[in-house]
Parts: sequence; structure tokens; C-alpha cells
Amino acid sequence: MIALIGTVACSTFIFVIFRIFERFNIGTFQAIIANYFTAFLCGILLYRNEVRTDAFIHLEWLPYIIVSSILFITLFMMMAVSAQKNGIAATSVAVKMSMAVSMLGMILIYNEALSGPKLLGIFCALLGVYLIASSGSKSNKRNTAYLLIILFIGSGLLDLNLNYAQNNVLTYISSSIFTAFGFAAAGILGVLVYIIQSFRGKAQPINAKNLIAGFLLGIPNYYSIYFLLESYQSLPWQDSSILAVVNVSVVLLSVITGFIVFNESLNPKKLIGIVAALISILLLYFSS
Repeated sequence: MIALIGTVACSTFIFVIFRIFERFNIGTFQAIIANYFTAFLCGILLYRNEVRTDAFIHLEWLPYIIVSSILFITLFMMMAVSAQKNGIAATSVAVKMSMAVSMLGMILIYNEALSGPKLLGIFCALLGVYLIASSGSKSNKRNTAYLLIILFIGSGLLDLNLNYAQNNVLTYISSSIFTAFGFAAAGILGVLVYIIQSFRGKAQPINAKNLIAGFLLGIPNYYSIYFLLESYQSLPWQDSSILAVVNVSVVLLSVITGFIVFNESLNPKKLIGIVAALISILLLYFSS
């Protein structure tokens, strides 16, 4: 249960940090690159005793690292822009609605049972996040529709990729080291993109403020993924139920944080969505 609480808290804090970036004029891309190397160091320094030499002989996990790195940095850039334009609540909804994609994949891959309460819980979760997402202004939704679509599909694929790797290919490498290597690959990919931008004259000069911001972002970023993998491994629930509880909880906490800290709107439609999300958590918990 501690791992479950940890991934919810860290995931929400990421949205908060992205929201603050705009206020302090942080260069998002540089900060995101620095964040991934920070996250890598967190994993290696804290769990270096789990590194096994045979992991570099049996490389079944490598394709999943590559896929994760591409999704990590792409989705993070999208999340940063969306958090600054749409607010914490709307962005978290766009990301966490993706549980429909990953749940569908898990049910198909693992042949998980789809009971009545679980089906109703999934429906309430999707209804809740939809109501919250659609409660903003029409003009704002039109301008950022492409971000929401990319975040929805991409985040679902990322969750499914991490879950499948956890259950099928992490024989010679622990979940903590797997996560760290994924972040390192994302950081290297970001550096390559920055070098290309520099040759094209489009890169911003490296700024210490951006690197510090990336360091502060990297710690919760690492643990948001690590605690999610640990939840899959330690809790006696089905994986799709764990994912639903995590995603809906992040949405609720993000909505509350956005309202209290950043004065984001909390209209009746959004309140109904919060109630639906709470009901979904209870249904998914008791159906596990």
C-alpha cells in the first residue's frame, strides 16, 4: 500500500512542478533532459547492489527500454506544455484517461476476469475523468485537442509497456534498475535532440536554473514509475485494478491541488466527475 500511495503522490507532484516552470521561466526541454539523468542516478545510487552482470548477457528487456525512453521524453514534453496551458487538473485527466487503453491491453493479454463491479468501476472512472476534462472553456479545448489525444494514447501504451516488461521480461534485471536504465536512455535521447538543435541554431544556451529545475523534477519522476512497478509486484490485486486506482487517485489529487494552490476552476460538472471517480475507486478496490 505504501508503494501505491508513493506513486500517486509523486505523479501529482510532477504536474505541480510543470505548472511552476512557467512562473519561473524555466526552459522546459533542458529541465526535462536534466531530470532524466537525475532519475537515472536515483536508481543506480540507491539500488546499485541489484545490478547483475548477466542482465547484460540476456537482453530481452532492451527493446522495452528503448520504447520506454521514446515515450518518456515525448510525453513529458507534451505534459509540460499542457500543464502550463490547461492547468494541472485537465492535464492529469488527459494522461489518466489512458487507463482505458492499458486496461484493454491487460485484459486481452492476461485474460483477466471482467466482473460486473469491475466493469462498472471502469465506466465510472472514465465518466469521472471525461467530465473533468470537458469542464474547461471551449476555446481552450480546441487549441489543445491534439495534446490530449497524444497524451491519452501515448500514456496508455507506456503503462502497458511497463506492465508487460514487469511481468514477462524482468528475469535478470530488477524493476528499479530497469526503470533507471529507461530514464538514462531518455536522457541520452534528449541530449542527441539538443545537439541536433544546436547544429541547426535552434537550441537555447544551457542555463543553470534549468538544470536545477530538472534535478528537482527527476526525483519524483523516478519514484512515480518505480512505485508503480512495485505496486504491480506487491499488491494482491489484478494489475488493471491497480492501474485504475492509481490513475483516478492522481486525477482527484491534481484537481484538489489545482483548486487550492493555483486557483483553477472547480465547477459543478467537475465536482460530479470527482464523485464518479471516487465511486470508481471503491468499486475497483472491492472487485479485486
